[in-house]
Amino acid sequence: MADETAAAAFRTLMASHPGGVAVITTADDQGVPYGFTCTALCSVSLAPPRLLVCAAHSGRTLPVLTARGAFVVNLLHAAGRGAAEVFTSRTADRFGQVSWRSGPITGLPVLADDAHAVAECRVADLHPCGDHTIVVGDVLRSEVRTTAPAPLLYGRRRFAAWPSES
Repeated sequence: MADETAAAAFRTLMASHPGGVAVITTADDQGVPYGFTCTALCSVSLAPPRLLVCAAHSGRTLPVLTARGAFVVNLLHAAGRGAAEVFTSRTADRFGQVSWRSGPITGLPVLADDAHAVAECRVADLHPCGDHTIVVGDVLRSEVRTTAPAPLLYGRRRFAAWPSES
């Protein structure tokens, strides 16, 4: 009971801190795409360019990402909320519900219509930690769409757009 209470309290703590929303994508050796919604990501290094994402051990994507050795970080804009919800759900055909194309470097799924920025990455390191694995990626290519809608945020258990600059 104490562990459940501590987990619930920790979940509430982290839910109170808003973060950007990303969908992490990869594909297996047959080209079948996989992905999940993620708010646990950050930059690690400028030289070389590296970032990290945290992937749950209970998800289907982590083993595929590990075997493939590459992934894409799709930083969602406010109009990409539907993609965030699809990749949080247990829906079997997530990629049938969003528009995507193959990235030019990795060939992995890029959610161009839903992302304001994208980074194609190669796995540099894996660190199992509790019920997740910290995946460190070398950024092979990145792109930012300055004309895209404002970034999508998640906090206090709801989605919101980055406030306008006006």
